[in-house]
Amino acid sequence: GRFYALPQSPQLFKQILMLSGVDRYFQIARCFRDEDTRADRQLEFTQLDLEMSFADVDDVLEVTEGLMKRIFEDAGNIPVEIPFLRLPYHESIARFGNDKPDTRFGMELTDVSDVMADCDFQVFTRTLETGGQVKAIAAPGGADFSRKDIDDLTKFVAIYRAKGLAWVKVTPDGFSSGIVKFFTTEQLETAQERTGAKPGDIMFFVADKPNIVADALGNLRLHHRKQLKLIDETQYNFLWIVDYPLFEWNEEENRYEPFHHLFTACTEATLPLLDTDPGNVQSQHYDLVCNGYEICSGSVRIHQWDVQQQVFEILGITPEDVENRFGYFIDALAYGTPPHAGIAPGLDRIVMLMRNEENIREVIAFPKSQQGLCPLTHAPSVVSDAQLEELSIRVDADI
Repeated sequence: GRFYALPQSPQLFKQILMLSGVDRYFQIARCFRDEDTRADRQLEFTQLDLEMSFADVDDVLEVTEGLMKRIFEDAGNIPVEIPFLRLPYHESIARFGNDKPDTRFGMELTDVSDVMADCDFQVFTRTLETGGQVKAIAAPGGADFSRKDIDDLTKFVAIYRAKGLAWVKVTPDGFSSGIVKFFTTEQLETAQERTGAKPGDIMFFVADKPNIVADALGNLRLHHRKQLKLIDETQYNFLWIVDYPLFEWNEEENRYEPFHHLFTACTEATLPLLDTDPGNVQSQHYDLVCNGYEICSGSVRIHQWDVQQQVFEILGITPEDVENRFGYFIDALAYGTPPHAGIAPGLDRIVMLMRNEENIREVIAFPKSQQGLCPLTHAPSVVSDAQLEELSIRVDADI
């Protein structure tokens, strides 16, 4: 009845190395994660795992920037300018709709809630009255879109829970749309100015809860990326996403969850909020993004035993669960721990970017399929009853 588990990452073990006095560590680690398979993900992957004692955010970012410059210039002949831009998480969501923005092109999300607050378009005003927001993007050359094109885009944003997609074309003579009559000329001109729309462009609007607006317009922005040929395929834009929240609220289960993982440290400035307002605690987490892909993720770790216990309490993890799942780590933490931080660049994804591939499986030897299957060995395969009995495992198909 006892099992080994495939590692998602060497997280706790590398932290214990820091606790034991090893002040610098790196490993090329094979990792396994049961997560949805996308073009930039698969169930197993390789990362360069780094950890440093007596290091802060700036130390890790500086080392990583030097590493990325060396990799891309020496191995890919791709020039890289450092230091990289740092963009706060909430600003990234507000401007691009996600926390891994492709900054090679514009079409940024623009808040027009204040402009539309007193318009006659009830879809907007009712949303604003219930605490929602209205945002817009401008698609270059979109005035040529047909009604079918726009209907297809409306179906596209519905995938991201948007209830509709309003649009206004900008023409040399003014504005064109079935909803123009609900707005004043001044309101539309202000929206045009904020989005940067020019004659020949189209403005798209989504009105909903902030998270739905960000998701729908952020993905619509990316959808137009290649359709409208807005990017230079030879360009590599690196930036750090910083200032993440430490926790996120799970409305369905009515509890906090870690925004990243259980062992991420918060900032000194927001540490007191652990007692009073956990939702506004800011973490010392950082992601490195390039051309819309996250290629590194890391954080400063919690090194105080009492703070780690407090985080467990906020997350509703009982002392018994802590002991069963992390007892060896918590025991080590109690002996006194140096401040430490780390990061883990994903090697497969970096190679995918350097090769300008769109699917990570193109750069992995013997990759798994989109369904997690191995085309070579046909794994996962059926295990015989004799093998299961030898391992004292029983498969219950009814569960």
